[in-house]
Amino acid sequence: MFSRKRPFRTLLRSRSQDVPVRSGRGVFTRRALVVMAVQAGVLGALGRRLYNIQTVEGDHLRQLAERNRTSKRLLAPARGTVHDRFGVALADNKVSWRALLMPEETTDIASVIERFAQIVPLDEHDRARIERDLKHVHKYVPVTLHEFLSWDDMARIELNAPSLPGVLVDVGSTRLYPFQDLTAHIVGYVAPPNEDDVAKDTTLSLPGMRVGRAGIEQTQESVLRGDPGSVEMEVNALGRVIGEIDRVEGQQGEDVRLTLDVGLQSKVLERLGDRVASSVVMDCRNGEVLAMVSTPSFDPSLFDSGVSHAQWNEWANDPRTPLVDKAVSGLYPPGSTFKPAVAMGALKAGAVTPQDRFNCPGYFDMGGVRFHCWNKWGHGMINMREALKFSCDVYFYEVARRCGMDPIKAVGNAMGLGVKLDIELPHVRAGVIPTPEWRQQHGFHWNGGDTVNAGIGQGFVQVTPLALATYVSRIASGRNVQPHLIRATNDQISGLASLDAAPAVDIPQEHLNVVRAGMFAVVNEQHGTAPKARLDLPDVQMAGKTGSAQVRRVSRALRESGHFNSMSLPWEYRPHALFICFAPYDDPRYAVSVVVEHGNAGADEAAPLAKQIMTDTLLRDPSNQSRPPGQTVAQAEPEQG
Repeated sequence: MFSRKRPFRTLLRSRSQDVPVRSGRGVFTRRALVVMAVQAGVLGALGRRLYNIQTVEGDHLRQLAERNRTSKRLLAPARGTVHDRFGVALADNKVSWRALLMPEETTDIASVIERFAQIVPLDEHDRARIERDLKHVHKYVPVTLHEFLSWDDMARIELNAPSLPGVLVDVGSTRLYPFQDLTAHIVGYVAPPNEDDVAKDTTLSLPGMRVGRAGIEQTQESVLRGDPGSVEMEVNALGRVIGEIDRVEGQQGEDVRLTLDVGLQSKVLERLGDRVASSVVMDCRNGEVLAMVSTPSFDPSLFDSGVSHAQWNEWANDPRTPLVDKAVSGLYPPGSTFKPAVAMGALKAGAVTPQDRFNCPGYFDMGGVRFHCWNKWGHGMINMREALKFSCDVYFYEVARRCGMDPIKAVGNAMGLGVKLDIELPHVRAGVIPTPEWRQQHGFHWNGGDTVNAGIGQGFVQVTPLALATYVSRIASGRNVQPHLIRATNDQISGLASLDAAPAVDIPQEHLNVVRAGMFAVVNEQHGTAPKARLDLPDVQMAGKTGSAQVRRVSRALRESGHFNSMSLPWEYRPHALFICFAPYDDPRYAVSVVVEHGNAGADEAAPLAKQIMTDTLLRDPSNQSRPPGQTVAQAEPEQG
């Protein structure tokens, strides 16, 4: 029995051999399936991720990769230029260099700014501006660190470029005013935009953008500004520029051509000299302003780079007010230059006729108050033409009393006085022709003395030199010409440039003729008040009207003492001197107004200046020229423009 039994080892071997082979294969198969499932899941996830990267997110990732390689920013457009009527540049652009900071290309803006300030010093104004710009612009919009870099500044910046990530030197432009103070009040100036400007238009945050702050630069801002462009640059890992990939230039602003003749403007300034004065020369056939000077003036280019506090305080505290354009913003009593308007108002109202004669004993009594004539001996019995010739105050006291203020105001407004004129300049003031209603609106009672005082252009009457030039232009031409400065935009001539196209003024022709005849007598007849205005040109005569406007009341006792002399007063208390005129008399072409602050007497101070200015104008005859004129006499054959 025992021998029949198999050994234990043999038995164990035989039992192990009895295990089916398929059982081991089953275990292997399950493990393989798990491994395969895991592998398939991983491959599926990878495939899905690759699909998302290549297809779903492909464009976005390509943009991110491109952004790492490139830097794109907007470019400020070139500002349009301003020229005079003959194409002479009055406001142009000049290349300048500046340092910019790209906020998106640096991780520590404050440190970069501090390192830059060690290379190119930044003052408190620069730091405040940089801080403000960083708060209000997007990271992709560059911020100006410093403008008007010198060659040494640029060399130091490039030398330290590795420690200034995001900083680059860029070419820009600055505004150039070749004639400086000569055209400052008309052309105006530009300055960096403030927070309010940027809030209204975010493109103004671009480096180099400027905003017009005065003159044509301000009123034509939307025309001159232009549209921004863009530039795409290749950069390295540090953000330094390697090269330029693409550039789309901005659209430059439109060019503006003015009616101004800068050569004549220069002559007018030369005539006025260092006086505190203003003068306007106008083509009385279409209202084109050929010259408009206000003295003293200022250099507008200083505003582009920033005016110092010392300079601003000097201007602001100057009693001669150089920043004020006296031609459109200065208000003055017109004095006797207002008498033609009083005459036309009374004629239209039927209060008087040209033939009516009134006696001038040298004074006019009303309500216990004596109003004096400038001629204390009087003018005797005179009619309207003679009253204009002699500038008799008593005659116009009586005319104003008979007429009342409403007809005078109506005619004055129709002739351009006491209304805001629609010229392309800011801060144009309307002036005042007072009436009882106007006085009551200001809380005061109107009396008869106010009326007679207004009859000689005193009291509450106020006008601007531009209004006086418009007024005399309408008297001369009989047309409702509108003063304007824009002759063309991008060579498109304005419709206002047409000669004699303006409608007729609402004044009867015979009334205009009476006033013109009186103004002719002022200059050309014996005992007229402005013999110093008589032209020396052959066959050319000028008509005009003097004016002296008091700035403080002179007592009756002082007047009657016989010792009063206004020239003995301090400068600021002397009367203003005024003169208005047009020429040639038989074919009116040009009108001129001159106001000299505290010049004392219009006949002695303003009239000779007006004669010189009118002579310069006639010799140049700029309205009939197509190129800058030389000294050509007005009677020569005009060149058609």
